[in-house]
Amino acid sequence: MKVTIKKLIALVFLLTVFSACTNRFEEINTNPNSPISVNSSLLLPQIIRDMMNSTLGEAWGIGNIVIQHTAKNQFVNEDRYLWGELNSIWNNVYSNMRDLKIVIDQSEASNQKNYKGIALVLKSWMFSLATDCYGDIPYSEAIKGKSDGINFPKYDTQENVYVGILADLAEANTILGTTGEIVAGDPIFNGDIIKWKRLANSLRLRYLMRISNKRNVSADMAAIINNANTNPLMTSNADNANYSFLANAPDQFPLFTTRIGSFNEFRASKTLMDVLTGFNDPRRNIFFRPTPATELTPSVADDLYVGLPNGLGDVEALQFNGGPQNQSRIGALFYEAANSSQGLAIAKGVVMNYSELQFILAEAAKKGLIGGGDTQARIYYENGINASFAYYGLSLPPSYLTQTGVAYVPANALTQIGTQKWIAFFYQGLEAWFDWRRTNIPALSPAATNQTNGIIPTRFIYPLSEQSLNTQNRSEAVTRQGADAITTKVWWHK
Repeated sequence: MKVTIKKLIALVFLLTVFSACTNRFEEINTNPNSPISVNSSLLLPQIIRDMMNSTLGEAWGIGNIVIQHTAKNQFVNEDRYLWGELNSIWNNVYSNMRDLKIVIDQSEASNQKNYKGIALVLKSWMFSLATDCYGDIPYSEAIKGKSDGINFPKYDTQENVYVGILADLAEANTILGTTGEIVAGDPIFNGDIIKWKRLANSLRLRYLMRISNKRNVSADMAAIINNANTNPLMTSNADNANYSFLANAPDQFPLFTTRIGSFNEFRASKTLMDVLTGFNDPRRNIFFRPTPATELTPSVADDLYVGLPNGLGDVEALQFNGGPQNQSRIGALFYEAANSSQGLAIAKGVVMNYSELQFILAEAAKKGLIGGGDTQARIYYENGINASFAYYGLSLPPSYLTQTGVAYVPANALTQIGTQKWIAFFYQGLEAWFDWRRTNIPALSPAATNQTNGIIPTRFIYPLSEQSLNTQNRSEAVTRQGADAITTKVWWHK
């Protein structure tokens, strides 16, 4: 009996303690030093920085190569289109989209339309990167696991993704500046709302042009351009949407701390080098260096610039033109001089630049999508070239615009516009790749020893994790879009 009474007393004691612990469970397990909400001004910088580093990483490793701005002389798989998973864009878009949703939700709750407008611009840009890299993607149901219990989001068609992107940019333009909150934590425009409006409308023109082979965008483009007060656009390089890096850690240009051996695997592509040399283009000396064998000689008169053909085999690439000492490297401002005053002005993360807008307008005018015809197209075209030169701190030589191949010729204008746009996209490899897929300008030849039956890649494959984590929805997207291969065309490219 005594043992039973003792057991009963012990049981009552344990139940009492357990009940007390349960009643205070939330209090005990809440860290008073851990915030449960974060201001939008603290979320924006990390979102933007993550996305910039991701786009620069993919530009360096893949984009610049496939678009034949650069080539590799060692470990040449990427240059031969032997691509595996390339998940940086996918992972960063969806992981940062969660924080961006918080910004949007908080902005709506507090009626902070400036923050919401900026978030909508970023949302549009980020989803455009994802859909242009992969095609059909989770969009309308994305990032709704916590709020709506949707853990397996459907893949929206790229066409519908673009409907959403354009709608969000139009809304951003409408609401920006309609509330008075001061925006902090903005590393692109430092809270300048009119510049965000200009970016929103300039991006609308970019994405309308991107889908212009699939639908008539003339009325939409004209509506933006013909009402500058309501739909302001970028007016100069001062409106460039750039992320500026710092001279010192921890926010330096990503390549600055790259191991020199890894950096030196990348060389000038013969394709771009030949175009720049043929035009006697001063940007060549920014993008690339003379060959190491001639770079350090006392006189610059004998400096040689030699590009490497894309997609050579390992041995052929390393031995081309007598070896690495006779192949031009990438310019110092994108590497060891990236933290110099000149490097800080050039080596940036780019959402969109004024020069791109001018080339878009030039193409639109030439095609009759907007008014002005060849007269206005030429003005936009020359504005784009001038802006690109100015971005790199260069003055446009008087003879540059009058030389053969550059001087505006109506019969060849689209090729000229596309070629100059391609040059201006240097180190914006993903955007250059997207635009080239749409226009096929310039006419690139597939890499020499390509492994894709002579087809330049047109997309990334979906992350393999999607096969196990979102099996049915991914499968439906593949059935609809085409084989999950790097040679399958996305909707706007078909």
